Amino acid sequence: MAASPASIIAGIFVGLGVAAGGYFIGTGYYDAHMQNRVVSVKGLSERDVTADLAFWPLRFVSAGNDLSQVQGKIRDDAQAIRDFLGKYGFNEEDIHLQSPQVTDVAAQPYRSGPIENRFIISQLLMLRSENVEKVAEASRAASQLVEAGVILSSDMGPSQPVYLYKGLTDLKPEMLDEATARAREAAERFAADSGSKLGGIKRASQGVFQIQGRDQGPGMSESDQIEKTVRVVSSVDYFLKD
Repeated sequence: MAASPASIIAGIFVGLGVAAGGYFIGTGYYDAHMQNRVVSVKGLSERDVTADLAFWPLRFVSAGNDLSQVQGKIRDDAQAIRDFLGKYGFNEEDIHLQSPQVTDVAAQPYRSGPIENRFIISQLLMLRSENVEKVAEASRAASQLVEAGVILSSDMGPSQPVYLYKGLTDLKPEMLDEATARAREAAERFAADSGSKLGGIKRASQGVFQIQGRDQGPGMSESDQIEKTVRVVSSVDYFLKD
């Protein structure tokens, strides 16, 4: 090459392209230490996916001064939730009812002042289903439970469905191949632009697979969204030769 290693540009943006089901970015630079000419590139692969598992925690509360009445109310509320979910096609295998938690306010240490409700019982019903669209539909109608007298509480955690994607293992080989191919394409373009040829691999590393919500914005989390994006970045260092 006409230019000496000392005059070669330290870093250059290689390119940004679009590929089916994903896109790639590449960045390159020379490592001129001891005549070691290397280009470093990154290949990005992305896939849009749909959640295939949903969890909906429904915590409900009953309070009063008569323990038997409070217990009866919590049992009625549990059945009301079961009936509500049954209207959307969920069965007993989808519904997991945890043991109730009973609080006797009068027995709490350091208590002072009058007691409005001595006994408070809270219980968690967890809906687990692969029919994520039905879970989303049911959650949008949760106000029906409130209208029926069920007191839903979010004090102990989220009361909205959580959507997960379980198919990452099946996507990994294809996405890694694509990310690596995009990295090599970027390296070949850099080598051609610099009048060099691409040599062997000096170093390669696979990035961490990330699952993100399709929509990004304040207060929007990945677990709240049915539509998601899977991404991975592969980093590869190639030797360059004349």
